Amino acid sequence: MAANPPSAEDAPQRGRSPARRPRMKDIARRAGVSETAVSFALNDRPGVSEATRDRVRRVADELGWRPSTAARALSGEGAATVGLVVARPAGTLGVDSFFLQLISGVQEVLSERHLGLLFQVVEDLDAECAVYRRWWAEHRVDGVLVVDPRSDDPRPVLLAELGLPGVVIGGAPEEGGPGLSALWADDTAAMACVVGRLHALGHRRIVHIAGLPGLAHTERRIRSLRAQAERLGLTQVRSVTTDYSDAEGAAVTRGVLSDEAPPTALVYDNDVMAVAGVAVATSLGCAVPDDVSIIAWEDSALCRLVDPWLAALSRDTVSFGRSAAGELVGLLDGAPARTVRAPVPGLIERASIGPARRPVAGRG
Repeated sequence: MAANPPSAEDAPQRGRSPARRPRMKDIARRAGVSETAVSFALNDRPGVSEATRDRVRRVADELGWRPSTAARALSGEGAATVGLVVARPAGTLGVDSFFLQLISGVQEVLSERHLGLLFQVVEDLDAECAVYRRWWAEHRVDGVLVVDPRSDDPRPVLLAELGLPGVVIGGAPEEGGPGLSALWADDTAAMACVVGRLHALGHRRIVHIAGLPGLAHTERRIRSLRAQAERLGLTQVRSVTTDYSDAEGAAVTRGVLSDEAPPTALVYDNDVMAVAGVAVATSLGCAVPDDVSIIAWEDSALCRLVDPWLAALSRDTVSFGRSAAGELVGLLDGAPARTVRAPVPGLIERASIGPARRPVAGRG
């Protein structure tokens, strides 16, 4: 299925002037010594007294100076590297097809430009922000790709203060920031499509087994589900958040299918949880799709390795990664920041969805 080309809108440019990295001459001025003395002190070379060495190092720490890790950065040519930090449980990434395909697309573009990718997994958002500060101070990267935008996200402001170009992947226009581009995925429209199709099939009890709470796309999907339920008069529709893992997906599935009035349809925020859901449903004696229909948010080969094949929302994630990297390369080349809207994922109907066996009487 051919994807429509993304549309672009100029992003507003606002905010303060970017911060400047401290240089050796700043340290020299503050410490009251020559730049040569600073170089000797910071590189452990002879030629300065221990008192001077200690004073220079103390001033360097106060200013937040870090040594560059690349000769190109020292010469002002840039690091020839972009960064990507993921603040998620490391155990959930190895089986997440979205990130694997996204990085594949990113790498295609970066390799064409002979740019490296510096990738790091951290525990939380504070640690991610600390990485950005360290990379900036050490001249490690020329720009960054930002994933998992939050509802109240400190990263756009931080990156603007540091003057680090960046692309927010999955961010809506209002979730970007000054000097940052955004690659926007319309989760609201995608969820509306899913709910509308399930409603047309007679489903009135729907559970959305969502990803991490606080992520902007999780919140958009939850809000869209509620809005569609209200519009259609559905009263037995809800979302349950998880950590995206198969273990939590399975646990939530077992819980909701054990309810007195179990859902007739389950919508999972990734393919891994959906596959786990099929296994749990089968173990409970629930036939898919006769007793419960199942939809995965991200289509992948995994969706076609389970019986029955999983209905899924499909988008070209590799192309999504290429677009994100292309936007970042554009910023590095001096292009203005902008917002790019990706095509809405389309629902691929497969054997895991069907009509509700016993639709609830009435509208709710």
